Amino acid sequence: MNLAERLSDYALGLRYSDLDAGTVLEAKKRIIDALGCAIGAYGAVPVEAARSYAFRVTSGGGSTLLGTRRKTTPDVATFVNGLMIRYFDFNDTYLSKEPAHPSDNLGATLSVAEAEGRSGKDLILATVLAYEIQCRLCDAADIRHRGWDHVCYGLISSSLAAGKLMGLERRQLTEAVSIALNSHIAMRQVRAGELSMWKGASFSNAARNAVFSAMLAREGMSGPSPIFEGEMGFFKQVSGPFELDVRSFGSAKKGFKLDETYIKYYPAEYHAQTAVWAALALRKKVPDPEEIESVEILTHEAGYTILGKDPEKWRPTTKETADHSLPYMVGVALLEGRLDNASYEESKMHSKSVLNFLDRISVKEDKELTSLYPKKGMGNRVTVRTRSGKTFTEEVIVPRGHPLNPLKRGEVESKFKSLVGTHMTPWRARRLLTTIWGLDSVKSVSELLPHLEVAGH
Repeated sequence: MNLAERLSDYALGLRYSDLDAGTVLEAKKRIIDALGCAIGAYGAVPVEAARSYAFRVTSGGGSTLLGTRRKTTPDVATFVNGLMIRYFDFNDTYLSKEPAHPSDNLGATLSVAEAEGRSGKDLILATVLAYEIQCRLCDAADIRHRGWDHVCYGLISSSLAAGKLMGLERRQLTEAVSIALNSHIAMRQVRAGELSMWKGASFSNAARNAVFSAMLAREGMSGPSPIFEGEMGFFKQVSGPFELDVRSFGSAKKGFKLDETYIKYYPAEYHAQTAVWAALALRKKVPDPEEIESVEILTHEAGYTILGKDPEKWRPTTKETADHSLPYMVGVALLEGRLDNASYEESKMHSKSVLNFLDRISVKEDKELTSLYPKKGMGNRVTVRTRSGKTFTEEVIVPRGHPLNPLKRGEVESKFKSLVGTHMTPWRARRLLTTIWGLDSVKSVSELLPHLEVAGH
């Protein structure tokens, strides 16, 4: 039995009754977190561009574009809704051999669940399934150092989750994986150098293609097989060979990977979360940035290669580059004593005072911090040297929102309310939260979507 078939068997065999109460609660937290990110990003330029296209692809049944009452096809809705979830780079994360943002799968599970008339329980189950598949693949093989984007794994997780919601049988699920994976491999260039709008769209495009592949498989389309083990398959062309014991995946007797994912406290790429915490602690010790002569950031290998290696990180010209720049995020935190979505405004990125301050910052890999990554944390050590000769250092290994330091229910709600505040009244935000906390009692996902409408749209 090949790997695509084993993964399909796992997807078919997973039942809602296999999920314990803790996993269901954590799934609801991540759905709340993702939807908050999505509504908060409603007016972002790339979101508006994607939505403008989607408005021309109408569908009577279909799937709702988040924030509106307009519907389009499930695959197009997956792209727009997934882009909304991802745009702020504020949605959840999983770090292993390969990094990931597992809630990116929600663009697919939400859109397909609505189109298929599925319940809240079905949405939760498909979401847990998608997280499990993607995170297990991230544990199995590093593809970023081979030049491929982590969203390649999303082709597999989203096609299986979408296929399960569609009620596909084993052969169809396997074909969906084969079609998606053969045809839509994404290059890592999307996260190198100066970053473009496509950084936030790369996974939503993978999920769109995954949903489209599942739709084709349902109609009888076959795909190249074996897609992993074949002569020109995924193992040979992309990942290299790896072992994946599907029997060890989450079940009624084993924990699920969703419980191990991280919710972000700050709108920053996750490898920078501890650096931001350290910088804000230093800001209290050195409240006047003019007193700072130099800043040294010691980070782990992933933090350096993703956030601190490229010269563009010291002169970001796009929001996408800035929220993937260790010097920029630490610099703004030290200058202003905060880091939020407003920190990435264009005027701030072009500010002479900010750019001059970035010239005082250096980033280096620290082998000790690398040795802790990722199981024991993703540490950063920030040292500030003042003009008077004093030195202050802060090191943070595990940030707030990590499974070892998780966000409480009230903190998840506070983050959600802050994100949707410009588009929803407090009363509507509370009503939406109540609906999601009770998602396992919702008979149809379509009942959830009117609560997400942005006023006037």
